[in-house]
Amino acid sequence: MSAGLFGLLDDVAALARLAAASVDDVGAAAGRASAKAAGVVVDDTAVTPQYVQNVAAKRELPIIWKIARGSLRNKLLFILPAALLLSQFLDWALTPLLMCGGTYLCYEGAEKVWGRLRGHEDHPPVATEDGELGAEHEASMVGSAIRTDFILSAEIMVIALNEVADEAFVPRAIILAVVAVGITALVYGVVGLIVKMDDIGLALSQRKSELAQRIGVGMVRFMPTLLSVISTVGIAAMLWVGGHIILNGVDELGWHWLYDHVHHWEEDVEHALGALGGVAAWMVNTLASAIFGLAIGAVAVVVMHFLPFGHKKESADSH
Repeated sequence: MSAGLFGLLDDVAALARLAAASVDDVGAAAGRASAKAAGVVVDDTAVTPQYVQNVAAKRELPIIWKIARGSLRNKLLFILPAALLLSQFLDWALTPLLMCGGTYLCYEGAEKVWGRLRGHEDHPPVATEDGELGAEHEASMVGSAIRTDFILSAEIMVIALNEVADEAFVPRAIILAVVAVGITALVYGVVGLIVKMDDIGLALSQRKSELAQRIGVGMVRFMPTLLSVISTVGIAAMLWVGGHIILNGVDELGWHWLYDHVHHWEEDVEHALGALGGVAAWMVNTLASAIFGLAIGAVAVVVMHFLPFGHKKESADSH
């Protein structure tokens, strides 16, 4: 009886170790998949704060919460099932779809660069003098943010899927669900912290402690610079990630010469710089990808501005 009990306990322990190993594997795979999508995550984080500029402080977090719920719904109810079906039955389509998404990122990045060169920045939402938005305006703004997030979320999920395409169906589904929830929490947690940083700084500036006051004033003054840096990093991330996706996709489709050139540059720099070679090689790849992405995006911008709806958009932006 005791031998049977000890045998059963051994089996349970073995199953527990196996389950723990599986959890570790899922966590590691989810981490790798999320890291590959880091550039798009940076862009997603950089885009969202613009939707709550000039909005009353009491509405900032509720609006971000609405966008976050819409983002999670996009990922879990629409993008995840579609990605799983695609990987199960049309896995050959992953690379072309990734390249389409990469082209979109290049287009968005190049258009933002072009807008800055022309002196046209994205306009914040329309609000009253006290920062209040009407219910209709707020719903429209949240809907616009969720639609933009859908594109970025789809790119994140497809990039993650490409990293775990060799996994079985159920682990693949679990990993993608973990990525969806984790990235959504990360992005909108950071966004919430960013948009409330000036309020935190203002509260600190009103404390009795001189140190707290200095920190608070510094935080309030630093906010415009931080938002500008985040916006610039977001543009760079779009071009880098988009260019890198297309560069790898072209190589996987059989046109190796462009990828081979970049790879040779990486190897030359790595061998020349010794201990710093790994970092320098990564920077070479990143810079080459960003330049390539900017070139692809510039072509897309030109094409889009020659199309009828491109003229309409440009005309609307000018008013």
